[in-house]
Amino acid sequence: MNEPQKLPVETDEWTALKAFTEARIALGKTGVSVPVRASLAFRLAHAHAKDAVYSALDTDALMQALAPLELPVYWLQSRAEHRDMYLQRPDYGRQLAPQSAEALREIAAQPADVAIVVADGLSATAVNLYAGTVVQGLVQASRDQGFTLAPLTLVEQGRVAIGDEIGHLLNARMVVMLIGERPGLSSADSLGAYLTFAPAPGLTDERRNCISNIRQQGLPPAMAVEKIMYLVSEAFRLKLTGVALKDTTDTPPILPAGPDAGQLS
Repeated sequence: MNEPQKLPVETDEWTALKAFTEARIALGKTGVSVPVRASLAFRLAHAHAKDAVYSALDTDALMQALAPLELPVYWLQSRAEHRDMYLQRPDYGRQLAPQSAEALREIAAQPADVAIVVADGLSATAVNLYAGTVVQGLVQASRDQGFTLAPLTLVEQGRVAIGDEIGHLLNARMVVMLIGERPGLSSADSLGAYLTFAPAPGLTDERRNCISNIRQQGLPPAMAVEKIMYLVSEAFRLKLTGVALKDTTDTPPILPAGPDAGQLS
C-alpha cells in the first residue's frame, strides 16, 4: 500500500507584505488547498472572534482603572437583558433599560462639555484590554484643555446609539462612546470610539464620527487619544460632528507595533 505523498508548501510573491498586516495574504498552497497550518490558524481566529462576542466586562479591573480619575462612575444596562437578546434584538442594545434611564434622571447632572461612555458592544475583550487606558488619557487631556466632564458611565449589552441617550440625560454637549467592535478574523480585540455633538435619542450614523481599530496592532491607545481629542476640539469649534467634520491632521503611517507601542506617558 502506497503512503500518501506530502506535497511541499508553495510560497508566493506577496510573502514580504505579511510583515505589515495581519490580513490573510500569502498563505501559500499545498496542491489545490491552503496549508494545514493556515487552515488551523483560521479556525483558531474564528474561535477567538466567537469568544469575544460572548465575552463579559471585567468590572473589577475597569473600576480599579477609573478610580484615580475622581469622577462618579455609573453602571447601566440596555434593554437587552442578556447576550442572546442583545444579538437577536439590536434595537434593544440602543436603548437604556427603564431603571437605568430613571437613575440618570435622578442624578440631575449639571451641564458638562463631554460625557465619556464605555460599552461592551460586540467585544468586551477589547474594552477590558484598552478602555481603561483610553479613558484615563481622555480625562487628562480634557482637563488640560479646559473641558468639563460628566460622570463616567459603563453600559452592559450596549450599542453605539445608546451613548446619545446617555449624553442627553447627563446634559452633556458632546458624548464620546468607547465600544468593543465586531470581531474580525484577525482582530478580536478592536475598540472603537464614536463622537456625537449635541447628543439626543434618535440620531443616525451620519451625525457621528468614528475612530476604529484601537488596539496595539492597529491604532495604539495613545495615538487614539490624540485623534479623539482633535475631533472633540474641532467639534466644539464647528458645533457639529458627523460627515461635515473631517480629520485633516497629517498622520504618519502606522508600522508594526513594538512591545511599548501605545503606552500613555
